[in-house]
Amino acid sequence: MTPERLARIKQTLNTRQPDLRVLTDQVHKPRNLSAILRSCDAFGLANMHVVWPREGFRAFRKTAGGSYNWVTTHTHRTMNAAITDLKGQGHKLYAAQLSDRAVDYREVDFTVPCTLILGNEVDGVSSGAADQADEHIVIPMMGMVESLNVSAACAIILAEAQRQRKAAGLFDYRRLPDDEYERLLFCWCQPTVKRYCDDRKLPYPPIDPDTGELIDGVGWMKEIRKLRHPHLEHAE
Repeated sequence: MTPERLARIKQTLNTRQPDLRVLTDQVHKPRNLSAILRSCDAFGLANMHVVWPREGFRAFRKTAGGSYNWVTTHTHRTMNAAITDLKGQGHKLYAAQLSDRAVDYREVDFTVPCTLILGNEVDGVSSGAADQADEHIVIPMMGMVESLNVSAACAIILAEAQRQRKAAGLFDYRRLPDDEYERLLFCWCQPTVKRYCDDRKLPYPPIDPDTGELIDGVGWMKEIRKLRHPHLEHAE
């Protein structure tokens, strides 16, 4: 871990917005999901929520590549479950949806805890989710086509959310809770150890926040071997 890499990780974590989120409603094309995830990372979101189509998680994770490491993805079985979760956290829901009550996306307040709901490529936002949304928002179109690709629409709307939040000073101080900041700092600094621990359901070892390195990597591995292979220690 170079000092420059650690500084970039900390700077990114310091500007993450835990209360600005995206929820995809049965978006099924892996490339679109990957592009949406990249936009979440680029515009400072810490979390993305998804209700999976039948193709499911595997196709998305393969296509998302490195972006998957930088944004925490929360999966939900249904839109009702996702909406209940987000409303329970105090989020306003803004559905990207053409309707009689839709307003220009620049007219809503993105500085409050809020979630952008994006519908799938064919049907848009489901009727149940649209009914539960606090606002319907649209990007004004001046050409012959009636809509944008869902991932392009996501990027445009998140750029406005970033602009509003930057003007409000929400990028000027760390907003992630301490426990989430520390967890992500470990995961981003020690991805190999993270995978090792996750695969074996082990707690993460402590790291030095000034270097990003394990405080006692050798000692930790010895303790893990003792736990996993106690008979070997006894034989010695």
